[in-house]
Amino acid sequence: QVQLVESGGGVVQAGGSLRLSCTVSGRASAYPIVGWFRQAPGKEREFVAAFRSSLGSTYYADSVKGRFTVSRDNAKNTVYLQMNSLKPEDTGVYYCGVAKHTLIIADDYEAWGQGTQVTVSS
Repeated sequence: QVQLVESGGGVVQAGGSLRLSCTVSGRASAYPIVGWFRQAPGKEREFVAAFRSSLGSTYYADSVKGRFTVSRDNAKNTVYLQMNSLKPEDTGVYYCGVAKHTLIIADDYEAWGQGTQVTVSS
């Protein structure tokens, strides 16, 4: 079993910043990929960014490249999503999840946190 807890969401004006945290507990070592997804009302969950621990590599959706940064603190078993230059279209519920193989397909993730709301006002 693996558990994930997100935090750090909130309301921010366009151009502002937020940092989301995802703390992973339990059998975290079984999942080399921690990904961030977001879901806006009436839309499907979409890939935002991911960290692959086996390679120490990061991946981003085109819509957030240059604005968002994903990082990991191994001592705290926590993955962060630093979000800068936020836009209204970044609004949604942000989820972190863990996967073993794929990065951008939500259905391949095996566990999710409860989600945290991010609202960007114009």
